[in-house]
Amino acid sequence: MTDLKSLVRTIPDYPKPGIMFRDITTLLGDAQGFKSVIAQMAEPYRTQPIDAVAGIEARGFILGGAVADRLGCGFIPIRKKGKLPHKTIGMEYTLEYGVDVIEIHEDAITKGERILIVDDLIATGGTAEAAVKLLNQSGADIAGAVFVVDLPELGGRKLVESHGIECHVLMNFDGH
Repeated sequence: MTDLKSLVRTIPDYPKPGIMFRDITTLLGDAQGFKSVIAQMAEPYRTQPIDAVAGIEARGFILGGAVADRLGCGFIPIRKKGKLPHKTIGMEYTLEYGVDVIEIHEDAITKGERILIVDDLIATGGTAEAAVKLLNQSGADIAGAVFVVDLPELGGRKLVESHGIECHVLMNFDGH
């Protein structure tokens, strides 16, 4: 069995001094590691009714599409503002230096559909929390959220769980 954590490359001082960037592209590039990650992300939801996976731009698209395929359900892209071609609904969230917006198509979800949120990493939880609020606004029943990496010191998982969303993570890394 491959040690998945060893396949995640750590890049010090990126994108700025003091940050330890957890790069999953090395994990995605390893065929067995990638296959194992997708299986582990899907497993907690394998026996649950999931209508669609909502993947957060951009690595959440790679992971979410594969998880959706594994679960036999649809895929909904959660994109940055202005990237989707049809009518959208959006949700603002706070960044370190300002505000950003994520969007989904307004017809992406039928009220009551069970949606699973997928992304590569949860840090402060701002983007994931915005995804929860956006999906709730659209009438979704959020089945849970799953991430490859958690940076527990930054509190993102606890923030998402404070909204009543069960989170699964495959690995934790200390620091940020």
